[in-house]
Amino acid sequence: MSSIKKKAIIASLWTIAGFGAGQVLRFGSNLILTRLLVPELFGVMTLVNIFIIGLQLFSDTGVGPSIIQNKRGNEPIFLNTAWTLQVIRGFVLWFASLLLAWPVAQFYDKPQFLWLVPVAGLTTIMTGFESTSRFTLNRNLALREIAIFELGSQALAIAVMIVWASFSPTIWALVGGNIVSGLIKALWSHWLIPGYSNRFAWDKEVAQELFSFGRWIFISTALTFLADQSDRLTLGKLFSDQLLGVYSIAFNLAQLPRAVIGAVSGKVIFPAFAKAAALPRPELRAKILKNRKLILFPTAFALAILVSFGDILISTLYDERYAEASWMMPILALGIWPILLTKTIDGALLAVGKSKYLAFSFFFKFIFVIVGVPLGFRWQQELGAITVVALNDLPLYAVISYGLWREGLNSFVQDILATLTLLAFIAIMVMGRNILGFGLPIEMIL
Repeated sequence: MSSIKKKAIIASLWTIAGFGAGQVLRFGSNLILTRLLVPELFGVMTLVNIFIIGLQLFSDTGVGPSIIQNKRGNEPIFLNTAWTLQVIRGFVLWFASLLLAWPVAQFYDKPQFLWLVPVAGLTTIMTGFESTSRFTLNRNLALREIAIFELGSQALAIAVMIVWASFSPTIWALVGGNIVSGLIKALWSHWLIPGYSNRFAWDKEVAQELFSFGRWIFISTALTFLADQSDRLTLGKLFSDQLLGVYSIAFNLAQLPRAVIGAVSGKVIFPAFAKAAALPRPELRAKILKNRKLILFPTAFALAILVSFGDILISTLYDERYAEASWMMPILALGIWPILLTKTIDGALLAVGKSKYLAFSFFFKFIFVIVGVPLGFRWQQELGAITVVALNDLPLYAVISYGLWREGLNSFVQDILATLTLLAFIAIMVMGRNILGFGLPIEMIL
């Protein structure tokens, strides 16, 4: 077994283990917080987080991928110039949150956004001060330390949220948890690698390299925000705060497989592809498909379980205030299959320097959502809007598939086989639950 493959397997195990433990923590805290806080607060916080995430993505110059991909990614001057850019960006983002607060408050008719957005925006400054050691570890597929780092900071932030909500069940419990998480990560990141430290530095050549590589990353991440968050931005105008909070519960649970694959893609698949990018395209494609099938088919089985039994999970774990999440869950879960196919191979496009396809894919997804969700809502109210959201990854998948085909890395046959496998799993599971008397996953809306 090659050293890269061995490292990738170990890194995948650490990523999945760390991410899985993190999701267990998040899920457990979610159950507790939904009992301490009213659904409306989750709806409000969903919108606040969207704008903070949006600021970060709209200014992403690809510092992390640059460190992972660039041949100079281990040089101190490269790392310190990248860190300096990151710190400057953090302060600019917080200032932008001050400017954004008033128009956002006016658009959604929520005066509390005037202070909620700037306070929550403090996390952008903290993120700016995080050490580049995270990316160095990622570059070398040394993900044990990253997994412990992310899990530990998440656990402390969740503890703060729960204790705060127990004594004061307000929006501040959620905001405070995010700020504590950002502070802990900023401090802890500087102790991830013994003897590793960042200092303010500037190298014109390095800065040009970072901006050159990052220009398509910038466009791609900006469009990622518009594509991935436009559903909640649109639904924030169409749904009440309570229904938006219920939707966020169903959405977050349905997105679990996507989040796992996304973590593996960013921390393992892309770095592994980057190390093999110099291979001839036919050899690179064969290597990718061989290893990809080991991820796709177990993922199809896990997703089939979520589609077939997700409604039962919702009704068992949440009280009647969240009942509508039961019918949303299977629709949203099934809708993430195209992005799961994409996330297991789109790192190949980044590895060969073709990030433009990702930018175009998110643009088409964004257009689909902003046009489709209002039309879906007009057609079938909540059901129509949720159905459009579930279909929104199809344009993205189409563009990425085209890009892979153009670069000699297509995976059409493997995608078709994996999709047929998923549908077979779902058919068997739904038939089984119906025979056992549990009905259909979307019985509430039939």
